Amino acid sequence: MPDLSMITDPDAYFADGCGRCDRFATPECSTRVWRAGLLTLRRIALAAGLTETAKWGHPCYMHAGRNIAILGAFRADYRLSFFNAALMQDPHGVLAKQGPNTTHPDCFRFTDPATPAALEPVIRAYLAEAMGYAEQGILPPKTPTEIDLPEELVEALDADPALAEAFAALTPGRQKSWALHLTGTRTPATRQARIARGRAKIMLGKGATEY
Repeated sequence: MPDLSMITDPDAYFADGCGRCDRFATPECSTRVWRAGLLTLRRIALAAGLTETAKWGHPCYMHAGRNIAILGAFRADYRLSFFNAALMQDPHGVLAKQGPNTTHPDCFRFTDPATPAALEPVIRAYLAEAMGYAEQGILPPKTPTEIDLPEELVEALDADPALAEAFAALTPGRQKSWALHLTGTRTPATRQARIARGRAKIMLGKGATEY
């Protein structure tokens, strides 16, 4: 039986996957299926000067203290997704929305292992744009929402389309319960840990206090 703990080392992701499902460390794991393309994206991100870490079980690339982009692999495709996507200009029109609840196009979506290498100049330019915003401390304007979600939850939803869809389907009361559950902690690390532990409940349509 595979260990389904989320990975905390980026190298483990490229070898075995994220650790979120029972396909972890098996030939069917989406990370292994798309490994060649993902490794190209990793090379491009590191060559751009980004710092690699692991967040939410995926390789996350940072600059100037901010999350810039994150890798993800699915059965049908693999992706390089941007944080703070509302800032991205997308002059080539190549960014796609992760799902129906995504407000802004926020990711490169690939279905061929060779495509990232062919698009490397464009990917590098988009990463440089996002890194520039981080260096200048520029954030997208907040859009009015009924529930003020903590930053860690917003980032987790942006990085995980399935989780974002499940969270959007929660009743306003259940969404608020998660916001309160997370804002009641002092540190980002604790909030991130609570999100990771609570993912299964959100996917089941439950609030933070439901069992």
